[in-house]
Amino acid sequence: MKHLSKLAGLFLLAFLVSCGGKEEKKEKDGFQYDRTKKTESSTSSDSNDIVLVSDDLMKFNKAEIKVKAGKKVKLTLKHIGKLDKKIMGHNFVLLAEGVDLVDFATEAATARDNEYIPENSSDVIAHTKLIGGGETDVIEFDAPAPGVYEFICSFPGHYGLMQGKFIVE
Repeated sequence: MKHLSKLAGLFLLAFLVSCGGKEEKKEKDGFQYDRTKKTESSTSSDSNDIVLVSDDLMKFNKAEIKVKAGKKVKLTLKHIGKLDKKIMGHNFVLLAEGVDLVDFATEAATARDNEYIPENSSDVIAHTKLIGGGETDVIEFDAPAPGVYEFICSFPGHYGLMQGKFIVE
């Protein structure tokens, strides 16, 4: 029995080692999908154009987004998955400074009729609509004051994996 558990442990270790260390990149619909990429800065000094990609595995392709203060932000959310928004819907919600992420997500989970955005919430700076596989939504908003903000997907249960930092410089 001891040998069997050691053998199982070796197989598990070999599996874990074989899964790590590779950079995962995919080209889909003209977007480079790179889960290892941490930041996306605007492409020029006059532009805050951001493309954020989501999928059926509850992932955003970026964990950090940097924009310039005092400029308009154009954010495109693209869902490259296949599942319907009722099953695997995603949105982008930029939270105001100091908002407790877990408290907000808990409240948002009860706002199904409003696409998981609490009504009349001062906790939200900007948000996209809820989209499903193959859909895209584009929003424009003014960059908030310089600082570090959090963004999430507010679909119930998604915020644990689908969150990141929105840095205004």
